[in-house]
Amino acid sequence: MSYVDQGMTKGRMYAIVAVAVLHALLGFAFVTGLAGNFVKKVQEDLKTFDVQEEPPPPEEPPPPPPDTPQTEPPPVTPPAAVRIQMPQQPTIQSIPTPVPRQITPVPAPPAPAPTPPPPPRVVPPQRARTNLGSYFSTDDYPAAAIRAEAQGTTRFRLTIGPNGRVTDCSVTGSSGNSALDQATCRILRSRARYTPARDSSGNPTSGNDSGSVTWRLPEE
Repeated sequence: MSYVDQGMTKGRMYAIVAVAVLHALLGFAFVTGLAGNFVKKVQEDLKTFDVQEEPPPPEEPPPPPPDTPQTEPPPVTPPAAVRIQMPQQPTIQSIPTPVPRQITPVPAPPAPAPTPPPPPRVVPPQRARTNLGSYFSTDDYPAAAIRAEAQGTTRFRLTIGPNGRVTDCSVTGSSGNSALDQATCRILRSRARYTPARDSSGNPTSGNDSGSVTWRLPEE
């Protein structure tokens, strides 16, 4: 046994003896009633009695591990070069600016004139029972035409009123003698009578008629 072990054993023995003595004194103090003062005294004595243990020797370090051969990492193969093809730039062609065309406005055709309403349907006038020539006689021959020995055919156009009477007379073809033409219209206006024309509603209305009269010199 080394000197250090012997010192540690003696210190432990002293400590055990001191603890046994302390317990005996405590028991005696409890019995005699002096435990409180004795305990304080013993605590003060224990403060002065310091037991020191020597530290244990340091442990020897473990032997170093055997040398482990280091494995070299596998060589790194560089990646193959990747060829990147850039897209070609599109060719931009300039577009010519269109020249504005001058547009001449075409005038709109005029609106068609409104169609007039159709005239009412007119029933033509009826003539008198006798022919228009029956209204003339040799006594109606103008004296001036007799002196001039004039004769011929006068054509006329008559306007018939709603009452059936002639309201107007116009010469459309002269006989060559004004006296004969004037006598023709005068006689027809005063003597001729017509059944008046009627419209689509059956009401009397104006109408027209035309004809001719041939004048011949009376025989002596």
